[in-house]
Amino acid sequence: MAKVWFVGAGPGDPELITVKGRNLIEKADAILFAGSLVSEAAMGWAKPGCRVMDSKGMDLEQIVSWLIEQAQGDAVVVRLQTGDPGLYGALIEMVQPLDEQSIEVGVVPGVSSAMASAAAGVESLTLPEVTQTVILTRVEGRTPMPAGESLPELAQHHCTLCLFLSITLLKKVQADLLAAGWSDQAPVLVVHKASWPGEERIIRGTLADIRDKCRAEKINSQAMIIVSPTLGSRDWPEIKKSKLYDKNFSHRFRKAANKS
Repeated sequence: MAKVWFVGAGPGDPELITVKGRNLIEKADAILFAGSLVSEAAMGWAKPGCRVMDSKGMDLEQIVSWLIEQAQGDAVVVRLQTGDPGLYGALIEMVQPLDEQSIEVGVVPGVSSAMASAAAGVESLTLPEVTQTVILTRVEGRTPMPAGESLPELAQHHCTLCLFLSITLLKKVQADLLAAGWSDQAPVLVVHKASWPGEERIIRGTLADIRDKCRAEKINSQAMIIVSPTLGSRDWPEIKKSKLYDKNFSHRFRKAANKS
């Protein structure tokens, strides 16, 4: 029976795809990849005779029609998407028509650009007693945000914010965070094409100057914005350390050294 797999290609570096994702590419009979965001190098794993199509010029109906057309007999069809299919990936919009055709579907998760950007900057998105919460969101642009999810509302938590699809709206990011009580000296990390070999760029600044720095570097697409109280902690003279590795903290694999 044919099956359509939605595979997360990861943030850009072909080596950051999962082993399962690569295995599916190797045995796929047809692959539809998001060429504007997914490295074409991943297509090098496809077997001879595999039907490969770039979807960057296709609309939703064309994408779905292609997947349905390829899903015949015992075909293995891969829709290769950037990052993780469940995050800003239009997954459900594509799955519903396949369900209507009784075509089996599977999903393989991928590394998000949020995680790749933190890795690029050698940053931790959480730290004990600083923040234990990460919000993955975007700034309202042409697509409206649901009630209660505006950036000023979310930013009031003063936790880590990973902002997708928002690099052209940095002026609004600045205004919204300042309105939520963030300091104009709050650190900001912007990573353009996180993990892309030879193309990754890292911009560090503050709320006050990050927009000017990104404009100077002509960063206007494919960039992750991270605003967090944890940024720069690598250089802090002292941090609260994790209880998990504290010799005086017990868990089921280790007894506390000072336990009486």
